[in-house]
Amino acid sequence: MPRTLIVHAHPRPAHSVATRGLLLALSDLPDLAVHALYDRYPDFDIDVAAEQQALREADLIVWLSPVYWYSVPGLLKHWFDTVLTHGWAYGHAHAPDGAGPATRALAGKTAWWVASAGGHPAMYSPGGEHGRAFADYTPAIEQTARFCGMHWAPPFVLHGGHRLDAAARAQAGRALRQQAEALLASLGGRP
Repeated sequence: MPRTLIVHAHPRPAHSVATRGLLLALSDLPDLAVHALYDRYPDFDIDVAAEQQALREADLIVWLSPVYWYSVPGLLKHWFDTVLTHGWAYGHAHAPDGAGPATRALAGKTAWWVASAGGHPAMYSPGGEHGRAFADYTPAIEQTARFCGMHWAPPFVLHGGHRLDAAARAQAGRALRQQAEALLASLGGRP
């Protein structure tokens, strides 16, 4: 069974309704590790070696967060900047006589953005409040994964989750879980 790492980034996890529900839906997946960034690094001082080791051990990397200003929360962006380093996640290793061999420690792994967006789907349309489809806001996250040689799974987005009743949030959790299980099954078949 493939190993899953959830990199969870919610600045106020105790106040989360939607993102916490998504995390709970995945919390008992087999062979799972969860790194709750705001709990682990309240001072933003990320243990890069520990995070890179966790990534090495994972087949599926889930970036689980609310949407903040059409992207991810600040600590997850900082995690991208400090953990996905040149010479490890992309580029070339350093060698005494210059650039060493190409390095892509995450090549072949799968990245999946699981997000909660406060706005309902119609708000993410050309005529909606945000002026664009939600998919127009995902390229930077997708390219981060692809630049590191990772496979990109289409994002799972829960729209307006904090406004949904408990039954609707539970249904979203079941849908997420089904997608996760299908994704893990497909990864199990990869050479």
